Amino acid sequence: MAEPQSNAHARADAGAPTSGVIHIRTRLTADFTVIANALAQRRGSAVTVGVAAYIPSLPDGAPVSIAALCAHFTEGEILISRALRELEAAGYLVRRRERGPGGVIRTRTYFYDVPGGGSPTPPSTARTATPATPEPEPEPKAVPEAPSLADADERAVAILSSLRLADPRLILSRRDVAELAPAVGQWLAAGVGPAQITVALTARLPDHLLTRPARILAFRLSDPPLPAPTPTTAAPTSPPVLRWRTCDGCERAFRAAEPGRHCRDCRAEQQMAMAC
Repeated sequence: MAEPQSNAHARADAGAPTSGVIHIRTRLTADFTVIANALAQRRGSAVTVGVAAYIPSLPDGAPVSIAALCAHFTEGEILISRALRELEAAGYLVRRRERGPGGVIRTRTYFYDVPGGGSPTPPSTARTATPATPEPEPEPKAVPEAPSLADADERAVAILSSLRLADPRLILSRRDVAELAPAVGQWLAAGVGPAQITVALTARLPDHLLTRPARILAFRLSDPPLPAPTPTTAAPTSPPVLRWRTCDGCERAFRAAEPGRHCRDCRAEQQMAMAC
């Protein structure tokens, strides 16, 4: 008689913990990525850790721009941009401007398994494992003073205050307006009109604003667009050149619009004869 079989998990070992997670390990031989515990257990934003785990899994040459990451993750450009800045500040991600073939300057992105792991390794060279190092504690930053709305550009304040008319979700506090007004003032000084600024700040916003609207506006204001081209007036056209004609009186050549005319001298003689 066959022995009965059960699909239930085997009992935990006697030394297993009584609470918390219990790992069921599987030995992977392909399609896996090694990540240091210092990075996987990094305190702070889960988006930052997720981006940090996703980038090493990509092949060399894969795009890791904000647009490419937003196409993969459900988070918007603000959270993805902040995650890249945090990884760059921690030393995991480095952007360098290098001269490529033909002297073209381009930006290359390097991702380190461990911050400060040395110079970038060529793609054809195998990387050796480096012991994980604890992430240094960031130094406390001084809290900046709150900007004053009284010192802000009146035109910039009017543009920011009227954004809620284009999108009811863009309700800004007095502090938000005071912080964003200098950037809007720079746009105005660069020749960008109020209507163009409103469109640049309100077009193609995400359906769900997961963060403060002021952060999205600050991100868009960090890259001002080119001012709208000024319409140019057409250059005045020169009068048409009249053709050469032969005077019916003295047969002198002169310019006239139609044939069968007299030159200026013959016309003057005719007027004097009629007056006598």
